[in-house]
Amino acid sequence: MPTESVLVIDDSPTILKVVQLVLTKAGFKVQTASDGEEGIARANESRPSLILLDFVMPKMNGYQVCRALADSTELKDVPVVLMSAKGDQVGERFVKVMGIVDYITKPFSPEAITAVVQHTIAKYGKRSNGETSGLLPIGQKSVEELHEATSPRAPTGPNAFARRLDAVAAFREALAEALSYDELVGDLGDRIRNGLDDAMLERLLEGASRAFSTGPGDDGAALGGNLAQVPIAEVLTLLQQQRQWGILSVSRTAEHQPQGDEQHIEIIWKQGKVELVFATGLGEEFLVGRYLIDQHALSRADLELFLKSRSPSKPIGEQLVKLNYCTEAELKAALSRQAAERIYEVLRWPAGRFAFAATHELPPLAIDAALGLDIDGVLMEGFRRVDEWHLIEREVDDFDAIYLRNEEAVQNVGKARLTREELAILELVNGKHTVKDIVRQSRMGSFEVSKMLFRLLSIKLIRRRVAPVAV
Repeated sequence: MPTESVLVIDDSPTILKVVQLVLTKAGFKVQTASDGEEGIARANESRPSLILLDFVMPKMNGYQVCRALADSTELKDVPVVLMSAKGDQVGERFVKVMGIVDYITKPFSPEAITAVVQHTIAKYGKRSNGETSGLLPIGQKSVEELHEATSPRAPTGPNAFARRLDAVAAFREALAEALSYDELVGDLGDRIRNGLDDAMLERLLEGASRAFSTGPGDDGAALGGNLAQVPIAEVLTLLQQQRQWGILSVSRTAEHQPQGDEQHIEIIWKQGKVELVFATGLGEEFLVGRYLIDQHALSRADLELFLKSRSPSKPIGEQLVKLNYCTEAELKAALSRQAAERIYEVLRWPAGRFAFAATHELPPLAIDAALGLDIDGVLMEGFRRVDEWHLIEREVDDFDAIYLRNEEAVQNVGKARLTREELAILELVNGKHTVKDIVRQSRMGSFEVSKMLFRLLSIKLIRRRVAPVAV
């Protein structure tokens, strides 16, 4: 695995979070900075192999950061990749100037940013301290330590779960690199082979298996924990990295969420990809019919007609396809969006419990759906939404709140400035409907409805109704 370090300088918390997640998964050591001044300070503290640099930032823009790097004896040779929403214009102007060797345009996929970093470091990067690879320290130092960390005698306590996950992941990466590195010859190769003999591998794998076990006699691997201590995004990333098969259950009780009902989802995994997501307690907005309507595969009238006559003993999707309400491709697209949006919702949960049970016996519905979703892309969009939610919830913070239309402002602004969806939400704002009522009647998601209410509030077309005060 790569041992090079990458410094990401960007004023967007979402970009920092996503790039750090993706590159850490790819094996890089990642540091982040939220502005140019902090980035220069971090680079001076620890010289990175590569800098990913935003162009438009407060305090120092990308060009100013590059000038500061060029003036530094220690940092002038560090390659810089520019990240910009205007990459086609800004990127081409500054590539090959002051250390900028390449650029990437936002938004980018996890695969794209990983490929750019790997290519740039391979072409321009220099390994520090004369190391020829990161394999030797792992091979010499960690074999016995990894066994101790993953054995039943591993440390306990609040961070034991995370430490054991790290140990197993490190062992897997070290083993993969040791067995695939084609330049292992002479004494180094002998040391690797001697250190990873059959007996040691058996002990290590047994320890790793027990580290994930829920108790004596448990035949399948299992993880469990508290969302307040272990973020669900880390669990999702781990299951993808380990190419796991099984069922991840996530739930939160009434006291952990504002709607007052218990919520539960099950994410079905096959070889590290999401095949289907089941849910209870999330509300009508997360039902598959809504997504079929959104993609114009089914009309609302046809859905309501179907629901009156459907057989409760058979899956809805199967019946819709059989009765020619939609095609298999349309159903799969709706199920993929449904699965992603259910995961977006879970990413917002600050509290709750999760448990993963490894099994190759997956539910028949998941086998038939075979969505094969890559969690990296889901997390990237999910983090963006979480950031937006934090902003929106400052204004739209109560789903029992009621809003009023500012009729005069609506006339002055003109409805032509609003999208069709915003107009639909505006029509449902009548001084009687709560936010929950609007979500239910619009058949849109709570995120989309809250986002549109936030927009209508910001341009003063609606206002929150204030309850009368008793005197």
